[in-house]
Amino acid sequence: MSTRTHTPVTTFERDAKTLELPWPFTGREDELELIRRSLTAGHHGIVVTGPAGSGKTRLVTEAVRGSDRARAAGTPETRHIPFAAFAHLVPEAVSLHRAVQLLSGVRLLVVDDAHLLDDASAALVHQLAVHGRTRLIAVAADGAPCPGAVSRLWTGELLPRLALEPLSREDTEQLLAAGVGGGLEPLTLNRLHHLCRGDLRLLRDLVDAAREHGLLTRATDTDAWSWRGPVPVTATVRERAARVLVDADPRERAELERLAFAEPLPLHLADLDLHLLENLEAGGLIRLDDHGTVRLAHPLHGPVLRAAAGRLRAARLSRTPAQCEAALSAEAAALTGRIERGDVRPAATPVGEWLAQEGATVPAGYAAVRARFARLRGELREAAAWAREGLRDTVHDASCRTELALAAAQSGDAAAAEETLAGCPDLREASAWLAAARGDAEAAVAAIGDVADGMVRTYGAGGECTDTAFALYDLVRLGAPEKAAERLPAGGVFARHAEALARADGPALDRAAEALEERGFLLFAAEAHAQAVRAHRDPHAARTSRTRAVALARRCQGARTPALSGLVLGELTARQRQIVTLAAAGLSNRQIAERLTLSIRTVGNHLYSAYARLGASDRGALPWLVELPEVQPA
Repeated sequence: MSTRTHTPVTTFERDAKTLELPWPFTGREDELELIRRSLTAGHHGIVVTGPAGSGKTRLVTEAVRGSDRARAAGTPETRHIPFAAFAHLVPEAVSLHRAVQLLSGVRLLVVDDAHLLDDASAALVHQLAVHGRTRLIAVAADGAPCPGAVSRLWTGELLPRLALEPLSREDTEQLLAAGVGGGLEPLTLNRLHHLCRGDLRLLRDLVDAAREHGLLTRATDTDAWSWRGPVPVTATVRERAARVLVDADPRERAELERLAFAEPLPLHLADLDLHLLENLEAGGLIRLDDHGTVRLAHPLHGPVLRAAAGRLRAARLSRTPAQCEAALSAEAAALTGRIERGDVRPAATPVGEWLAQEGATVPAGYAAVRARFARLRGELREAAAWAREGLRDTVHDASCRTELALAAAQSGDAAAAEETLAGCPDLREASAWLAAARGDAEAAVAAIGDVADGMVRTYGAGGECTDTAFALYDLVRLGAPEKAAERLPAGGVFARHAEALARADGPALDRAAEALEERGFLLFAAEAHAQAVRAHRDPHAARTSRTRAVALARRCQGARTPALSGLVLGELTARQRQIVTLAAAGLSNRQIAERLTLSIRTVGNHLYSAYARLGASDRGALPWLVELPEVQPA
């Protein structure tokens, strides 16, 4: 079934590159505002660059919607025809001088695919920028050959450049939710974000194909969209992977196939033809790591190569889940070791992800480790997703049920945590956090204290972060550092946090938060900054801690713990975000009101509401929360 039957019909102007866009425009508010700002008094326009498929044309179309403008576009087929891009705007036989005269009266000119302009059209665009009478928006792709007259628009500082980054994971999630009519479960979101690498056309194509093939379904327990199974090899997917199918010679193609069928595991350099590898690496088709292992460079290449192979060849070369058991155990051991060393920064785990993506059974022991690693990073929805993977075939696994309950309780969902714990009274740590989710901090502290007292007090030779230490550290997170400070490993970051909280030392709490963030403990860092707010005597320092806590907590997938209870983490409305962005850029309420055609009172009211939701109290805190895109000269 097509996605279009599940989303509202949206009509777009015919100057968009794609006429049928079933998903509404979302995200990119800061970039949208920056482009609009470039067209106001005193500005002459902007150049927007970015990777293919990153939404450059769509962004510009939204930015100029409703404006009186002319549009031109370069095409590869007409690069040898003078003024081909402007054939609809200037006579057939025209000089550059005359073309400049004719277009100088145009108030706004949008030039799409400027990297594909013929030389005469490129020179015309450059001269219009030099004269400055026409406001220009030029759109060009990164990495493509570009006429010198176009690149000099920004290298010669005639116009500022907005270098568009691939859509963030958070914005991708927002776009997908709007496009498919509901949220996606975290493992599916991660998969799409990884496969598409910011290519929005590919993203939409994959989602449509997954639904048409019956691969995108509603999860029964969360009602989120879930995708398990193979990658649909659509025409767009084949186009993105054409280089491995067309450009490689037969011998190189054979090596690429070996790598494709080895996935999710890599092959070692010694097992492959070195001469062929050199050619493939030079062509950007493979990548080598520091351990001498080789992988395909793009995540789509493997599915395309496997789909193109014959059935017998695929059956002979394909890996099975059972062949990944040793690598899966190694991944789990590596994650466990990193937890014990107190380092939960992102780690590569391709085998577990491949099993989950293919819909194969994920062993409960591995799933529990993945869930714990994600939870300690503050990725609570992802932690819950991994726990559910482990419970699919082992419904009573205590470790996975504990992680699922902890993720729910630390998200403030007491009902879900209670349902998970039903019939499992022995899961004491999760029961303690359930008490915290219900607002009974005293009972939570008492229960966690009992858990810690019942553990053998050993910390191991490898680090400070064993189960005992984590249980004691929960007391710190719940606001009872005096019960844990002297029992935590001396000198460790958990102990430093406990000691700072016990002394009500705001600066020391902020330093502990920074150390926690550096190790990947984003939720713990947010909590330490939030505790610093109440400890600071300096109001400015308290505001800074608050905004840092809010910024970190917003990355923790809905975390709602006692330490964060004083923070208001709601998302801004579109108008609030627009006004806050302008305020962060230094505009006064009056200037914002004039820019947006609002009353000063309305701007003030929006700012007041936004401050409350962001946990800020004045303009000085906004730069911590609103990261304006850079306007790069070159």
